[in-house]
Amino acid sequence: MSVDSPSSILFCLLSMWTIITPTSSHPQYSRCMLTQRMTLCNNSNLTSVPVGLPGTTEELHLNHNLIQTLQDNSLQYPSLTSLSLACNHLEKLHSNTFQHSKLLKNLNLANNNLNINYLETSHALKTLAKLKYLDLSENKLDEEMAAVLLQNLTALEYLNLSGNLLRRLDEASFRDLHQLKDLDLQRNVLFEIDNAFDSTPRLQRLNLAFNYLPCLTDFHMTQLVVLNASHNFIEWFISRQDVNDTFQIETLDLSDNKLLFFPFLPSVNRLRNLYLSHNIVSFYEHLADHVTFPNLTATVKFYNLRRNIDNITAQLWDDNLHGDISSVEILDLRGNQLLYFPQGFIQKMASLSKLRMCTNCLESLNLMSEHFSSNLYELDVSNNRLKEIRANDVTLRTLSNLTYLNLSLNNLDCLSSGLFFALPNLRSVDLSYNNMGLCLPEEAEASAGIAWNTTVSLRQLYLKGCHLARIPPLAFSGLYLTHLELSDNPGLRGQQSIKSLSTTLHHLGLGNTHVGDFDFTNFQNLKSLNISCNSLTQLPASILNLDLKQLDLRDNKLSTIPSRQANTLASKLHIVFLTGNPFNCCQTDWFRTFEATKTIHMVGQLEMECTDLFQTHSIWHSQSFLCHEENGESIFWYILLFLPVCISFAVISTILFLKPKVIHKSIKKKYLKPTSY
Repeated sequence: MSVDSPSSILFCLLSMWTIITPTSSHPQYSRCMLTQRMTLCNNSNLTSVPVGLPGTTEELHLNHNLIQTLQDNSLQYPSLTSLSLACNHLEKLHSNTFQHSKLLKNLNLANNNLNINYLETSHALKTLAKLKYLDLSENKLDEEMAAVLLQNLTALEYLNLSGNLLRRLDEASFRDLHQLKDLDLQRNVLFEIDNAFDSTPRLQRLNLAFNYLPCLTDFHMTQLVVLNASHNFIEWFISRQDVNDTFQIETLDLSDNKLLFFPFLPSVNRLRNLYLSHNIVSFYEHLADHVTFPNLTATVKFYNLRRNIDNITAQLWDDNLHGDISSVEILDLRGNQLLYFPQGFIQKMASLSKLRMCTNCLESLNLMSEHFSSNLYELDVSNNRLKEIRANDVTLRTLSNLTYLNLSLNNLDCLSSGLFFALPNLRSVDLSYNNMGLCLPEEAEASAGIAWNTTVSLRQLYLKGCHLARIPPLAFSGLYLTHLELSDNPGLRGQQSIKSLSTTLHHLGLGNTHVGDFDFTNFQNLKSLNISCNSLTQLPASILNLDLKQLDLRDNKLSTIPSRQANTLASKLHIVFLTGNPFNCCQTDWFRTFEATKTIHMVGQLEMECTDLFQTHSIWHSQSFLCHEENGESIFWYILLFLPVCISFAVISTILFLKPKVIHKSIKKKYLKPTSY
């Protein structure tokens, strides 16, 4: 027998390799990335689970693929503990899908179509006795489908059902989930919850946000630590008052609802964070005055709070209804309708550190009667109707830890001259859009002004829109301000006082102050500068030597930015505001310089406009305009110059060449008449 040629031998070897290694496994395997015992096959256009992966694989990620079905025996990885199949087209899991993956603890099936064959899928999930984490979000599941899929998952600790179509929950919904600790139900269409969590005694975190719940009137989950029920339609929150155990609740979020009353909290709890913003909460203690309101009832009745109990009648201004608020540290009441605090209400919050009260209806703030906690370090009462703030030395000593105070957008025109001097840790004060002035210490008692140079700890001062006309030369002496905001004070005079802060300021706001010739040379630490709305026709030369990172030039009268200045700014700036300027479309080299500099963000870039001879354009299209490169004159000027000449030439040509006979007859008829002699 003749010896085989080398090509024949090679062909045989290739044939044998093909038999040993399945052809289908190699291309799918090659799309994955292996890292120790983790396999990443995301965004690989896979239609099935790849085969041939290492048998020791513990984590398998198959997100963003095209898998529709998990077949029996498709997971031949006995060490697998975590599997993620989010964002596929999954419709069905066969019953024996996980028969070789009994150790699976984490399963992510988010954003699929499990509603189509949920019955068969439930048989597959029942085999996962050790499953602790399950994500079924965004699967178009209703409450019946979800209940079937969750049967027998007794080890489950985390469950995500957000973004589905759940409408009503009852005691059968989570019947087998005795170990559940964290449940996410946000962004469903829930409008009723009927004893749904009685079978989950270990539940600590519950998210009900963005649903349609009208009320929570029988809150008795003593083990719950965090409850987020924001963005619903809740009018009442009433906890069960006959429970003797201490409620473990630490965070309660009821923001963006329809709450009419302050929530009726448990009588004993550990609440630290209470978020009630954007409701219509008010206090009604004044209605108890029978002289002023003789026809108003002092009680309200609650019906059907829970089964087998008589109707409850309660006084609306009974302090006991507020429950235990002694441990509250953060109270957020922004955007409600509060006119006042009930007597002693604030005093009960001995641990209060942050009080956010902006956008309410407060007309006065009496620090003497409210007895704020000595732990308070943030107080925001902006955008109210405040006309006065009452305080004394004892009260101010109690507030010695206050570091942030926001009184902006009120009706204040006078404050106690010693108010800020007695707050030794005050670092940020916002008095914007009040009618406050600045003065020296000796002038403070005889005016409505405030002497700031006595507040040594102050670092941020905001005085926007305070009708300031003049700042005394020494108003800021002795201060170490890093942020000073003086915008919206047209005609402001006080450059000398501002220059005393040149070595410490990082941010300076002079927008809409009619600043023109301000010298920024000595502000070498300045990082952010606002000189918007000042009718500037050119940039102040002194800012070119600063190491600015943010510059606001909006709504000035800039027609261009010279190339030298643009190059200098481009090497330093990170953020620049330029909208609202009448830029010349034929002088936009600065724009191309900024655009080419990838480290600069031009805020509102799409809204930036420029003008040419005829109209206004988006500055994005300025590259297509035909402009003289040397002096920046538009070609339309030349067109305008030669257009009358061209029209005249055309008219003459028509007269001379198109109708000569008509002209000749007209001339002959008018001028070649026979004479009488």
